Amino acid sequence: MTGRLNSAQPYALGLFRIVVGLVFFCHGAASLFGVLGGAAGTHGGTLSAGTWPGWYAAVIQLVGGALVMLGLGTRAAAFIASGSMAFAYFDVHQKAALWPIENGGEMPVLFCWSFLLLVFTGSGAFALDGLLARRSAQQRPAAEQTPVAV
Repeated sequence: MTGRLNSAQPYALGLFRIVVGLVFFCHGAASLFGVLGGAAGTHGGTLSAGTWPGWYAAVIQLVGGALVMLGLGTRAAAFIASGSMAFAYFDVHQKAALWPIENGGEMPVLFCWSFLLLVFTGSGAFALDGLLARRSAQQRPAAEQTPVAV
């Protein structure tokens, strides 16, 4: 059983990355474009361009979510997204109460730790990073691909 689960790990990680990236992307799209119910607290509206920190967080959510979902620059995008969610938690939610369940900060905490996990695990299966790496390896001459033992 463990062997089967271990062999499926890259696929489960890839699906995890896609879902987390998609949900994060949707938060950014809602805040910037007013879709999917709009920005929180605006009754279907958007955030004003350039307002700190909400508009910048929404840009990170939109771009970072898309990159993570596609598996393109996953580790870097996940690192920035994780940091933005840590900032959101400590700047907005933690002031209200200590525990996320008390201060409404469950989503930022879960996003923060999910993205931090992707920083360390990489993108898993179904990622554009892997596809681009394979194409790049196929295009290099054989002499560049073979490591030389010293």
